[in-house]
Amino acid sequence: MPNFDRRTLLAGVAATGAIAATARAAQADKVEAPAPNLSGKAILITGCSSGFGRLSAEHFARAGATVFATMRNTPRPEAEELKQLASDEKLDIRVMRLDVLLDNEVADAVSTAEREIGRGLDVLVNNAGIGITGPVEVQDMEATRLAFDTNVFGYHRLVRAVLPNMRARGSGHIFNISSQLGRVIVPYAGHYSATKFAVEAMGEQLAYELVPHSIGVTVIEPGGYPTKVWVNRNRYSAELKSRAQAIHLDGYPQVVARMGEEDGSGRSADPMDIPRAMARVLAMPPGTRPVRLPVSGGAIPQTAINEVSAKTQVEWLGESRLGPLVRAVHNA
Repeated sequence: MPNFDRRTLLAGVAATGAIAATARAAQADKVEAPAPNLSGKAILITGCSSGFGRLSAEHFARAGATVFATMRNTPRPEAEELKQLASDEKLDIRVMRLDVLLDNEVADAVSTAEREIGRGLDVLVNNAGIGITGPVEVQDMEATRLAFDTNVFGYHRLVRAVLPNMRARGSGHIFNISSQLGRVIVPYAGHYSATKFAVEAMGEQLAYELVPHSIGVTVIEPGGYPTKVWVNRNRYSAELKSRAQAIHLDGYPQVVARMGEEDGSGRSADPMDIPRAMARVLAMPPGTRPVRLPVSGGAIPQTAINEVSAKTQVEWLGESRLGPLVRAVHNA
């Protein structure tokens, strides 16, 4: 194999670490750095009823972007609250109905957004997702299909919807919200890691394939944050436990007893770390943006995995016919 300079090879990883460190420093000092200017950017975000999606919609709009804030099952109180906030602050936030499970709603939302701005979108934030806890054996096909359909196929639906007009313009950026658990595994977390591992692989492959079109991809890897994900996770996990068969439950009594009872306590990191980090990525010149970005209020256990993964990809394919794609993504 060719002998690559490690410092050059991992330049993108170093940039990733610097952004994450900046986010943590801002949190520790309770000082928010000025948001980059996103004026003129059209951004579509999924899962904006709460959590990272809602915060990102507000943050990007306050930085000057036109934000298409999507959520399922509208009308709903969260949609009206966001519309009111946009009106009060004179923000360009356009709340739209979009369930990532439904092909027609994905197509309608994207085409409406593109029609309103008269061109393709600048940024897609694939954020909508779910978690269902419990042993893998307990995950029935209903839970398994829902997890993959939401966390993986939902992202894929949105990517396919926005890419034709991004490619026509020769620019754009896609954020896929993954997790630390897309690189490391915690027992008894259901299929959450399996879905996020898929998100990681899809995002990296997509990054390679979009190099010729000048479209970037960044996989965001959050640590644990106190968002409403815990409420939704408890509901899905409790429903699974209630319909699961004893033959599958009996092997894990202590774990099963806790299913549906997580509260997210002890998590004090600021969820604003995520939108701030994405805004900083958008402020970076295209072609220099990291393919992976760990963001955490605490430990970042996947750093070594990200580094060796990048190194392996470049050493394996760097001198092949696909080398220019791989080296461009990893800044090697």
